[in-house]
Amino acid sequence: MKAFKYIFWILYRVWFYVLVALPILLLFPILLISISKESWYPFFFKLARFWAKFILIGMGFTYSIKREQTPIKGKSYMFIANHTSMADIMLMLATVKNPFVFVGKAELAKIPLFGFFYKRTCILVDRSSEKSRKAVFLRAQRRLKSGLSICIFPEGGVPDEAVVLDSFKDGAFRLAINHQIPIVPITFADNKKRFSFTFFSGSPGRMRAYIHKFIKTEGLTIQDTKPLNIQARTVILNKLQAYNK
Repeated sequence: MKAFKYIFWILYRVWFYVLVALPILLLFPILLISISKESWYPFFFKLARFWAKFILIGMGFTYSIKREQTPIKGKSYMFIANHTSMADIMLMLATVKNPFVFVGKAELAKIPLFGFFYKRTCILVDRSSEKSRKAVFLRAQRRLKSGLSICIFPEGGVPDEAVVLDSFKDGAFRLAINHQIPIVPITFADNKKRFSFTFFSGSPGRMRAYIHKFIKTEGLTIQDTKPLNIQARTVILNKLQAYNK
């Protein structure tokens, strides 16, 4: 029985990468055209949402979304969520309709095929480089001015399996304050159980996303960064604890 589980987990991981690659290969010419102009990003985003839903359904995940508040079309936001799974990117794309740009780890650009589009559409950050972190603000500013939103997983990495929610880095909150855009906290309740970064784990099943009431930043200054950080983290942590009772 145990041997069967390990075989299933190996095949399940391989299947995930097949699902990641297949739509990219099939849609490669269209994807290439969609990233050739920055103004065409909303079209690329629609294709990315299709890609994400294709993977979630193909993996046997049934996702549901509950909303305390719904983002307004054409308005910019700072979307944040807890980060525990390889499927977090897909669930975020499936959950949010407003076109947004991920701020993510530069090393993901090394992934074959996926990395080609990742580095051309996302804002990459090398967290060990202060210069890279500063460059994020400039690139995010340009994207926000074009009417897009930003998405950051503020834990800054994937926490240990035993950690429910790691501390948040301040970058997302400084950006939100600088541009006076609302913060949208989102809780992913089941992603760690469904498809964590631990290789021998995971199974089909439900994935719940919860969009919390937005946190306003109008009138806040850079001195409010840490209290804002703590407020947003508390919202997500409380929901995670409620789901896990």
